[in-house]
Formats: sequence, structure tokens, C-alpha cells
Amino acid sequence: MTNMITIIDYGAGNLRSVQKALQFLGAPCEITGDAKKIARAPGVILPGVGSFGDCMANMQRRGLAGPVRAAALEAMVGRRPFLGICLGLQMLFASSEESPGMPGLGVLPGSVRRLPPAPGLKTPHMGWNSIALQERNGVFTGIPEGSYFYFVHSFCVHAGDPGDVAARAEYGTPFDAAVSQGLLAATQFHPEKSGETGLLMLKNFLELAK
Repeated sequence: MTNMITIIDYGAGNLRSVQKALQFLGAPCEITGDAKKIARAPGVILPGVGSFGDCMANMQRRGLAGPVRAAALEAMVGRRPFLGICLGLQMLFASSEESPGMPGLGVLPGSVRRLPPAPGLKTPHMGWNSIALQERNGVFTGIPEGSYFYFVHSFCVHAGDPGDVAARAEYGTPFDAAVSQGLLAATQFHPEKSGETGLLMLKNFLELAK
């Protein structure tokens, strides 16, 4: 293994903000689309912005869907930590209403659905929202109940196994804001854009990667 945290580059945006947050915490990290580096890294981060279909197509085109899925499965059995962010959460599921017919990574049971219209609420959901924690270990260690995190999304996860849910939130409808299993964690919100509380979550991830 290398000592560099790997931020997976599959052609999506938002990679630099994650890298800058890790560098602020003093963590050696690199943005890479090299499957061998992903396989050797002590910790893997899958960011994502854009559409489910485009991001999965990019991942498949670059030969990364298999290696990323393997890294997520390794995390689920406790081998090394994996953190999905925003679309990086949604892609862990088999499919999304956003892109019918495009398979996701399929490592967790559940569905990804469009946020339903609600009076007085705009879509996408963009801004700060509190979360209700269901998990207080791993990356969620020390995160205060009711903490606010920064969200930008039009689709949301409904996990098939309640035991996978690490946090819930509400925006017109309840949805699963984070999941965890073993050393796998993924959030609909952006820790790297969520101030000190988000940095604490990333710091916890780095501790797991040691």
C-alpha cells in the first residue's frame, strides 16, 4: 500500500475541493484514475457531482467501475476505509431514477429517487440542512446530533436495509443522508464544504486510514 489517500478521478468535478480539505488537515493525498493506485491506497474517496448516468458512463469508459466497486466491497468487510460524497453515495446503489437503464455499482440495496416537489422548496436542494444521526462511530465519531451540513442534490437515497443508514435528513420528504457498513461510509452532503464539522468527519476518515 501507498500512504497516499486516493481521490478517484473519473472525469467528474469537485475533486480539488476534497483535495484541499485533506491537505488542510495535513494528509498526503492524490487525485488519480490509476486502478493500481486505487487498489494500494490506505483510504479511497469517491466524490461526485453531475448526473448519475454521465458519471457511471465515465467510470465504465475509464475502466474504473470494477476497481471502485472492489474498493467499496473491501471497506464493507473492514479492510480499508472508503468514503463516497454526494453522487459518490448514489452510485453505490444499483440504479437511479435520474438515469434509467444505467447500472450503478450495486454494493448496497436500496433506491435513488427524485426529490418530490414540496410547497415553498426549490429543487435542487442547495444549502445547509441538519441531520439526525443513526451512527456515532467511524467517520461519525464526535459529530454533534443535529449538525448542519452543506447539500446540493435533486435525487436522494432510500436505503433498502435500515441497518445501513448512518444519518437521515428532511427536505420536503425524509431521506437517507448517509450510510455506513464496516469501513464504508457515504454522505449525500459535502463534508469538504461543511466547515469545522465536515473537517472533523474527514479527520475521522484519515484516522481510519492509518
